[in-house]
Amino acid sequence: MADHAGDEDRSSDGLVSGEAAAADVDQEDRDTDKEEDAVPEKLADDDELKEKWYRRAFFTVFPKLRRVEERRQVYSNDRARNKAFKYANNIVITSKYNIITFVPLNLFEQFLRVANTYFLILLIIQLIPGVSSVPFYSTLVPLIGVLAVTAVKDAYDDVKRHYSDWRINNRAAYRVLSNGAHEKMKQHLRWKNVQVGDVLRLQNNDFITADMMVLSSSEPNSLVYIETAELDGETNLKVRQPIPETSHLQSDEEKLTAFDGLIECEPPNNRLHKFVGTLHWNDKDYALDNDKIILRGCRLRNTKWMYGVVVYAGHDTKLVQNSGSTKFKRTHLDRTMNTLVFFILATLGTLLTICWIGSIVFESVYGVDFTVYVPYYNSLQDTPAEVSFLQILSNTVVLNTLVPISLYVSVEIIRLGLSLLINWDEKMYYEVNGIPAQARTTTLNEELGQIEYIFSDKTGTLTQNIMSFLKCTIHGVKHGETTMEEPPMEQEVTTGKISRGPSPAPDTEAAMLGPEEKKEFIKELFKWNPHADLTDFNFVDDKFVEMCRNRDPDVEDFFRVLSLCHTVLPQEENGVLVYNAQSPDEAALVSAARNFGYVFVARSPFAITLKRLCKGSTDEWIDEEFEVLNILDFNNERKRMSVIVKHEDKITLYCKGADSIVFARLDETSKDAMQTTLKHLSHYAREGLRTLVVAQKHLTREEYSQWATQHHAASIVQVNRDEELDKVYNEIEQNMTLVGATAIEDKLQDGVPEAIANLAKANIKIWVLTGDKQETAINIGYSSKLLVEDMRVFIINAEDKGAVKKQLTDAKDEIVNCEEGKAVEEQWTDTELRLGPPGPPFGIVINGSSLRHALKMEDILLETASRCQAVICCRVTPLQKKKVVDLVKKRKKAVTLAIGDGANDVGMIKGKLLLKWCGNYRTLLASALSQHSKSE
Repeated sequence: MADHAGDEDRSSDGLVSGEAAAADVDQEDRDTDKEEDAVPEKLADDDELKEKWYRRAFFTVFPKLRRVEERRQVYSNDRARNKAFKYANNIVITSKYNIITFVPLNLFEQFLRVANTYFLILLIIQLIPGVSSVPFYSTLVPLIGVLAVTAVKDAYDDVKRHYSDWRINNRAAYRVLSNGAHEKMKQHLRWKNVQVGDVLRLQNNDFITADMMVLSSSEPNSLVYIETAELDGETNLKVRQPIPETSHLQSDEEKLTAFDGLIECEPPNNRLHKFVGTLHWNDKDYALDNDKIILRGCRLRNTKWMYGVVVYAGHDTKLVQNSGSTKFKRTHLDRTMNTLVFFILATLGTLLTICWIGSIVFESVYGVDFTVYVPYYNSLQDTPAEVSFLQILSNTVVLNTLVPISLYVSVEIIRLGLSLLINWDEKMYYEVNGIPAQARTTTLNEELGQIEYIFSDKTGTLTQNIMSFLKCTIHGVKHGETTMEEPPMEQEVTTGKISRGPSPAPDTEAAMLGPEEKKEFIKELFKWNPHADLTDFNFVDDKFVEMCRNRDPDVEDFFRVLSLCHTVLPQEENGVLVYNAQSPDEAALVSAARNFGYVFVARSPFAITLKRLCKGSTDEWIDEEFEVLNILDFNNERKRMSVIVKHEDKITLYCKGADSIVFARLDETSKDAMQTTLKHLSHYAREGLRTLVVAQKHLTREEYSQWATQHHAASIVQVNRDEELDKVYNEIEQNMTLVGATAIEDKLQDGVPEAIANLAKANIKIWVLTGDKQETAINIGYSSKLLVEDMRVFIINAEDKGAVKKQLTDAKDEIVNCEEGKAVEEQWTDTELRLGPPGPPFGIVINGSSLRHALKMEDILLETASRCQAVICCRVTPLQKKKVVDLVKKRKKAVTLAIGDGANDVGMIKGKLLLKWCGNYRTLLASALSQHSKSE
């Protein structure tokens, strides 16, 4: 059964959990309504299904013969031309067997196990006349029982997959027919009959049928709102928008049936957040990116209707491309059982060999003396060797009980029971959302007790991921409640060590207020702003609030960046303005700007509207509209985001991002302010606050016009489009003026320090992999008890490879010397002293730039880090997270546990030996890829 677990995990944790689990009652009701008007169809065409099964089996055996698609061309509303490319249809099959293949394929898989094969051979031996001293059914019945139990379990799991496939493939869809293809101009059909190039209509709350290019929608500017929880774990709404040239099609089905655009794009792949393509239509070329595409697995929200062209269908969709690559994970117990079975077989072989040799000797020397007792001795013509061979077969039957026939079944039943106990454990039940712990596989439970290394994300895993705007610095001046004194933490970079001073203490009257008193104080402080949302808001600097009310120019620059440079979507719910953000950081910053009087109220593809307090007034609010010219997107490589807007004939670039990235792009006039801001950021980081730097740049018309031409050219290239756009982005994001920096609080989750302390007692080594800056990571390390006061902590933060190697070597030498000195000391101490507490533990902190070099020096990195009780990797990218976990798993041969709560943790989670999700309802993707999930 263990051999099947990987396949079961792939289906249930990938597509099935992604789509079928999300097919709730209201969707089924909508499907039922549509099915009443749908054209009656068979479940699936027999020839089509047979062809699909044959192709699937053939390419499984000969994968190199599969056609490699280098570039995809999709002709809209033209099934005949698209058929020549033999694109995948929209039928998705996650099941392993069908009626014909179940018995042979399942038996083949089961007989891949050594024990089952052994008993099959034993059964054949027992069928030989005159060999077995026991009837053949003494082996046949138990073997059939073992095979039947496994087969029933596999069949039950596969029936569920078949039902899930049937339900998904038979959902209702609405297709717009092309002119001349049919007299009617619309058609109801099933998902399984949708093909590449079809123009489909979707309604609010529908699941997306396939990966589609958006043409138009019911919303202003043809915006499309989607929920991507099944893809990236985020429940906040995201916006997609078509190119302006197709948005005018609206719901005019005559125009939609006449749409004949040619889409050229990349071949099917599993990159959820990247799409590169070009639309050729009406003798013009239009760039297509991820904002123009909606993916299968998403759900249409707050949009009455939309139309789109199918680009990828079925197994070519990005959802399915992501669901089938998880490798089977074999546990230590599986390997131990196989080793024991081989050892038992070797022992059996040794015994049989001894018996065989003894039989030959006996038959050669004494065998003839016993023929007188055999009535038919005159008919015996066998030689001693032949008699001995028959004796071996007989001995094999007699000694068959050495190999336990029920071993695998017993283990699987125990694992199933343990999984149920995990699912039923009330102590792992999160009452707030009603989410229990989930053992997503039955094959890895016993590994929980064998863990040696834990790899954990910080934000949302160690911390609550509930962001609160706490402080800021604007043009070198700090604002916000000073809740902490400057902690005397000194960093000696040359020796690579840090020393931790005493804990900071509150120093203001506001900091001494109790929770309820503080809430009342904040409510009174912001009562002038009827648009304020004070949920999780803890800013109490009354002087700064007064500066905002008086529209101080420096403060205006600062909050203009926060209120314009983002991808947040505003939405009214019961008359209340609500923000849907892709990250809690963005939501916190935009909400902060709102509370200080810079209210973001609306956005379109081309404009952002802010509501502002009229200058000189205490209660009159006015709307200001900013034309959005370009959005320079954030990604993990750029580590910044910019927006170019036009307001009152002035063109301005606003930017926010990581301090090291933005500081490197400032002009000469910002040098003094940068030095002061650096000190403030260092202070904020040592308080455990998350920081971002904001800047701006004023552009002339000529400067922007020249850059816009370069940007358009880069946006339509077919090869390396992202690299070309990054070059263009980087060109304009230079010589910016520093505006300030933000400091956001993200509190620890309840019970984290206690949990880490208990894990340390079990000698489990903990590695925290975070994108935060060094000081923030260190402070969180101390507050979570990952780093303790008596721990020797080494800092690895050099920029070049040689310096990184020296810092790692120095740290390793000091650890080794300390360990050797301790060993010598223990030789001269008595037993009672040796049983005392161990020497001080070690910790290491390494930043992303140093880690890039350290990963090329695997030996010294592992030798140093593996001797430390705690390791913190800061400023790391998702790819670096994956490389670190892979390195330890591959080189240390240890059982590893990866903990994450979001899409940026998928890399380090996916494919690891043992996974655990410790997040909340926002992070379903990480949960779907894990083997054990536990709510907060």
